[in-house]
Amino acid sequence: MSNTQGNLNTTAEVGIVEDGGSFPPFDSTTFPSQLLWLVLSFGVFYWVMSKVVLPRIGGILEDRRDRIAGDMAEASRLKQETDEAIASYESALADARKKATTMAHDARSKVKAETEGARAAAEEQLAAKLSESEQSISKIKAESLSHVGEIAAETTGELVKALIGGRAPAKAEVAKAVDAALK
Repeated sequence: MSNTQGNLNTTAEVGIVEDGGSFPPFDSTTFPSQLLWLVLSFGVFYWVMSKVVLPRIGGILEDRRDRIAGDMAEASRLKQETDEAIASYESALADARKKATTMAHDARSKVKAETEGARAAAEEQLAAKLSESEQSISKIKAESLSHVGEIAAETTGELVKALIGGRAPAKAEVAKAVDAALK
């Protein structure tokens, strides 16, 4: 036995424990049982992983993938709605600007037409008043000129009377002389 014990000590020097026995994982007599438990543990671990853990992880990943795809689709839909809203807003803004420009142009044209009408009416009234004034002036001038001869004849008669002294010359003769002088 000492021979066997010596062999054990020489072959398993690395696994010697202080109490004199060898470290069980390095003990070659326990290899078959260790291998059996290794295979059984690995098999149970593999079965648990393949039947329980990996399907759960796969389900979680699938749920996440579906959620991300749904979120991406929702984001795409919202982006499209936003783009449509922006396009609608810009279209409405352009229409409003166009309408405002048209309204301003129409208002400007209306005010211009009203101003032109008022100016034309004022010019017409002024022209009518000017015509009336010219006619009145012409009438007064004609009346004044018709009286100039009489006034001149009368003044001349009085001057002659004052110069000659005494009696005034005949009105018909003075009027005839003044008319000849005026022509």
